[in-house]
Amino acid sequence: MRLLNEIHLRNLRGDIFGGVTAAVIALPMALAFGVASGAGAEAGLYGAIFVGLFAALFGGSPTLISEPTGPMTVVFTAVIAKLIASDPVNGMAMAFTVVVMAGMFQILFGLLRLGKYITLMPYPVISGFMSGIGIILIILQIGPLLGQATPQGGTVNIIADLPDLLSGIQLPETALAVITLAILFFMPTKFKRFVPPQLIALVVGTIISIVVLSNVDIRRIGEISMGLPELNIPVFSAEQWEIMLIDAVVLGMLGCIDALLTSVIADSLTRTQHKSDKELIGQGVGNMMSGLFGGLPGAGATMGTVVSIQAGAKTALAGLIRVGILFIVVMWAASITALIPLAVLAGIAFKVGVDIIDWNFLKRSHRISNKAALIVYGVIALTVFVDLIVAVGIGFFFANVITITRLSELQADDVKALTDPDQSDLTFTEQEKDFFRAANGSILLLHLRGTMIFGVSRAISRKNSMMKNCETLIVDLKEVKHLGVSSALVLEEAIIDMLNADRQVYIVSASGQTLSRLTKLGLKNLLPESSFVDDRISALSHAAKHSVATAPTKSLVNKNAA
Repeated sequence: MRLLNEIHLRNLRGDIFGGVTAAVIALPMALAFGVASGAGAEAGLYGAIFVGLFAALFGGSPTLISEPTGPMTVVFTAVIAKLIASDPVNGMAMAFTVVVMAGMFQILFGLLRLGKYITLMPYPVISGFMSGIGIILIILQIGPLLGQATPQGGTVNIIADLPDLLSGIQLPETALAVITLAILFFMPTKFKRFVPPQLIALVVGTIISIVVLSNVDIRRIGEISMGLPELNIPVFSAEQWEIMLIDAVVLGMLGCIDALLTSVIADSLTRTQHKSDKELIGQGVGNMMSGLFGGLPGAGATMGTVVSIQAGAKTALAGLIRVGILFIVVMWAASITALIPLAVLAGIAFKVGVDIIDWNFLKRSHRISNKAALIVYGVIALTVFVDLIVAVGIGFFFANVITITRLSELQADDVKALTDPDQSDLTFTEQEKDFFRAANGSILLLHLRGTMIFGVSRAISRKNSMMKNCETLIVDLKEVKHLGVSSALVLEEAIIDMLNADRQVYIVSASGQTLSRLTKLGLKNLLPESSFVDDRISALSHAAKHSVATAPTKSLVNKNAA
């Protein structure tokens, strides 16, 4: 695995255009997310620089642009509020420590090669979670859009305070927010190809506030200190350690999902294939460094990535150029941002929230599946009004239970138990049918097919009730692709019951994983070698002979009993 990402000068012109375009988009977004999080505009800029720099250097997706994103900002905002409420003095420092810890978890996920598993989450859960985050981001902007500070206490408190916010509306700032939203929503597509609407909204809103509203007291970003950020020593609290650890895992997992999903989008545009584990390591290093220098956590940003690729970017050099431009802003032009109204940034963040909501799936979910619709709307409600972790946990649990139940119902049809071949849809040769007839109902064939997951074990167990009246059990495993532990244990129980009753058992065509699992259960020691046969006709032949041999004895026993 190469240490550095794909960086070369063979596409210099395209990478320069891509990097400049991405930087133009990143500036207003970083400022908006920094203010929205409560950490300050400079935290957004530092996050855009550090996450973008190290993800570009050490990541596994050359064209991915990494920076603070809406989902990461919403989760981090909740982390800040929680830790400051518990420790007003060290809360902010502890929040940035959580960012460092989240980066460590991402590096660990990459080293353990978990990249291909990170995004294996049911789509209704992802859709509901992302849509819930979008709604939270929208609710968080209600106060700034009305010219006031965001009320403390989360979304529920903001909604409860809505009458007070409306009664205290500051019309000049709300007007700026409306202008910003109008530009973002209604700017013609042909102009968006040349200049991002976020930058236009930022410039227009700021100019109007300076020229037209010069005599009005408007809340602004304020001066950002220029120069390099200071290194923040991680701060730990024994009382908050467990909460910090959980928040770090959630933040790290969300960053992984966000980055890898955006990498897939980049792959579709560039016809390339990203290295998911390497990307997680790059993202982790970026978030560690961002947290150490007081920056917001970040991940792969869809908007920045897409416009960068469309502008011609093909290598990670575009990401480095973008970082260089933002670095210049921080070092020498940060004071210019002091005049930007907070209402304008709130409008930009509001539009991001609207875009995060998965409108396409929400409009169709009830037509696709009522269960999927129930999950997605349930996750949204839990995300917005309860807790992000609870939402994902409950949504993931119910989505998997529904899936497993449905698969078990479908695969139960692949478990067949029969004594009469004419009453089954399985294909038998005439010779096999003759053996069944010769046995006169004393042979039970248990035929399994496909993937025998744990939900199928109940179907196998129900079929085992037919063994009471049979002398021979034939288990046909020829068409089994995978034998789960639960299903294997149920089979073992049936086989042991037959052996305890001094009856015959034959295992047909057990091979590969199926044979390995039965061997590890110890069935090779319980059954004689002759019980393992290669084809069904051999098992039926042995069973039929055994049935004929024992028939007179059984008749004599029944006669004496009479």
